[in-house]
Amino acid sequence: MVFLVVACVIGVSVLLVQWLAEPVIFRPEPTDEVLYNPHMGFQTFQHFNGDPLFDGMKWSEVGPEEFEGAPESLDNPDHPYTTVSYCRWYWDTIEPAEGEFRWDIIDGALRTARERGQTLAIRVMCHDALGNNEVPEWLRQAGAAGGRARTKRGNVYWLPVYSDPLYIKYWTRLNAELAARYDGHPDLESVDLASIGPWGEWSTRPVDPPMWAKEALITCYTENFRKTPLLMQFDDAPSLAFGVAQGTGWRADCLGDMRWRDRANWCHMCDSYPQGIIYGEAADAWQTAPVAFEVCGVMGRWHERGWDADYIFDQAVKWHMSQFNTKSSAVPEDYWGAVERCLKRMGYRFCLRKFLCASPLRRGSIMRFHSWWENAGCAPIYRRYDLVLQLSMPGTQVELKTDADITRWLPGDAVYDDGVLIPYDIPAGLYTLSVGLVDCWSGQPRILLAQEGANEHGWHRLGEVEVL
Repeated sequence: MVFLVVACVIGVSVLLVQWLAEPVIFRPEPTDEVLYNPHMGFQTFQHFNGDPLFDGMKWSEVGPEEFEGAPESLDNPDHPYTTVSYCRWYWDTIEPAEGEFRWDIIDGALRTARERGQTLAIRVMCHDALGNNEVPEWLRQAGAAGGRARTKRGNVYWLPVYSDPLYIKYWTRLNAELAARYDGHPDLESVDLASIGPWGEWSTRPVDPPMWAKEALITCYTENFRKTPLLMQFDDAPSLAFGVAQGTGWRADCLGDMRWRDRANWCHMCDSYPQGIIYGEAADAWQTAPVAFEVCGVMGRWHERGWDADYIFDQAVKWHMSQFNTKSSAVPEDYWGAVERCLKRMGYRFCLRKFLCASPLRRGSIMRFHSWWENAGCAPIYRRYDLVLQLSMPGTQVELKTDADITRWLPGDAVYDDGVLIPYDIPAGLYTLSVGLVDCWSGQPRILLAQEGANEHGWHRLGEVEVL
């Protein structure tokens, strides 16, 4: 027993001596540039990168059904570049006849998003409140309960009974089919839970469905979508609480509404979001699932009313926003500074602050390393990417995958220590050591770090190390 203890102490001492013998430390230079990384930032709406924006203060709730090839440029001078497209379609578009699904629409949107450098967030809605897009005719012919309702503005539309067993049955089937085809698709960003209310916004007026029905219309998503992130709508606090308890993120409409400055008694920014996050038990949901907002009107409306964009974005960052739907409307010139400041803080923003390893490295041995990271954003990343080290010299390149789980890197500091095997069969010599966050589907770096030294392939150079 004494011999074993002494042997262990000697072994640890030898490892420490090897670790501390000739450590090399790399401290990358940070950058303040806006980074257009996947799964975060502004969104295009019913459009893709390179498409013309909607005119003026208008937009469309009718999603695209036909798709064209990519234009010469994916940039738009009046809108930030985006990595997420957000599209919505009505139920009768996706399932025009019972059991007949227009998967070609979603397939085309996914393909177009990929061609334009984006992933695709989607929502399928039952109906609007204008009478233009109603519950599918085949569902009404099947005997679904419902009737005509009138909005405060006088619009008349067919309102389903959301607790009707037929409605729950067919809505559940729609989402089961949707998940069976698309859950976990690498180009599918997220799916909105849109079971109730005009445009699927979970407005429970004029009749509040019983809680058992709401739960059934939430679990028809959470039991089928096991891989793709889900976003619960914000408007009904009990439903929001039930959804986030099942692991969903959340999204809210009308970001920027500051009508209290126009002498109104109520507005979203002051009277909906702060209270709704608490009453909906969603204050901590951002740690494991995304938060997204949609603009109130369009940003041009903010400007017309003199609303403070910096204040609005500060609040959204406080609520851990990862994505923002501008409805593909132009950003007013006066707001570009606020937009760029927001883009540097929303979502995740990873920077490697320090990397330490022993040198020289030896073939066939474990390279132990220490790394200190900072997430300077307001949220984690919600999809796995591999942290990979690259050793390269003329004629030789080797990539060394680590076991890091970067989805656990919340805002602030993260320390990750690990070891990777230096292959036996690579040539000795002086190598460039680089780091990358690599997409597991393509095997290529996809995430830019907030630091200098990135090459055209997305690898960030740290410095040189010798391999013996």
